[in-house]
Amino acid sequence: MAVFLANVENVRPGRIRSRRDRAVAAGGSVLALAGAAAVVWGDLAGSPVPPWYLVADVVGGASACAALWFCRRWPVAAGLAVVALSVPAAAASVAAGIATLIAALYRRPPAAIAVGAAGVSATLVRFAWRPPGLAPYPVWALVGVLIGGALTGWGMLARTRRELMLSLAERARRAEADQRLRAEQARRAERVGIAREMHDVLAHRLSLLALHAGALEFNAQAKPGEVAEAAGVIRSSAHLALQDLRAVISVLREAPASEDYAVPSGDRAGPADLASLVEESRRAGTRVELLDHGVRLSDLPDATGRAAFRIVQEGLTNARKHAPGRPVTVVLSGTAGAGLTIEIRNPLPGGAVAPDRPGPPRPPGADIELTGAGAGLAGLTERASLAGGRLEHGHTADDEFRLTAWLPWPT
Repeated sequence: MAVFLANVENVRPGRIRSRRDRAVAAGGSVLALAGAAAVVWGDLAGSPVPPWYLVADVVGGASACAALWFCRRWPVAAGLAVVALSVPAAAASVAAGIATLIAALYRRPPAAIAVGAAGVSATLVRFAWRPPGLAPYPVWALVGVLIGGALTGWGMLARTRRELMLSLAERARRAEADQRLRAEQARRAERVGIAREMHDVLAHRLSLLALHAGALEFNAQAKPGEVAEAAGVIRSSAHLALQDLRAVISVLREAPASEDYAVPSGDRAGPADLASLVEESRRAGTRVELLDHGVRLSDLPDATGRAAFRIVQEGLTNARKHAPGRPVTVVLSGTAGAGLTIEIRNPLPGGAVAPDRPGPPRPPGADIELTGAGAGLAGLTERASLAGGRLEHGHTADDEFRLTAWLPWPT
């Protein structure tokens, strides 16, 4: 709060800029002039006084009223100067009270109390030097102490209230900014979730479709039966892709951004679906060996089963895109309490060529990318992290590309 108050124009002292500042300064000067005029009038209309009394009141009162215009910029220095003028000049007493109030408004309590104490001391000295009459000195001394304390306390209370209001306004501004930031983060998370889910659902289907269409185009001398079979596979893949797209859109319309997106019913993680996923890759020409070691995805928690299904799906898609014609091995192992381990490995194309480097010639359509390079693996890494696991990938010394994931499997 102290850092914020140091930058607030209405709390710290400074030049008079706004109309309100000018109006307040003009009102204080008029009040001080009225008090000075009243004292001078009393000197002239009352009992005869020494000439220096009159000179001190006129000069001191005028000087104190002029010094009030500098009290907002230099509250302590100008305030002490006005207080010092009030010792010989009773006409400066009203200006001294206003200067005390201004110091309490624009300075911290120690400085405000110091100026207030100086004002009370000046009043006591002046009353002892120029007794006002009508009452004994102790009474006037008590009045001076009460007025000085009241002005200082009033100024400090007003400053505290102003600081509180400014602090509440700053908190409201920060809360509004935080709310906008949270809304933007929620929208960003929603966009990322939509992109991840669309990639996971459609990349597999569309890569199969592109592969069969490319093979059909590449093999122009195919027999009519082979063409009909490929066309049937293309039609089936396109139909399933449309179904998945409709399912994803319907889920995304209902799921909040903060929740994990559910897997569409057509891709529900289960043993039969995992087997059908492997069978689809085999029909596309990829030799896939599935070693599940008795692990059933239906026995896993929903989040872990969905993540495991997507990891296998993306691993087969990557192998089909980057290493066409190479065998793929999918291994699932683990137990409840120890976690689930998924390993997908395939030989690199051309011996020691990484998956992101050019490989041997492929049928047209096999190189179609649905997203930027590496987006699928990045999405899988994020998905595994959200599920509480981890994912690693890279090529090994045996000229293989290996994708390994570990997911929690609570007892």
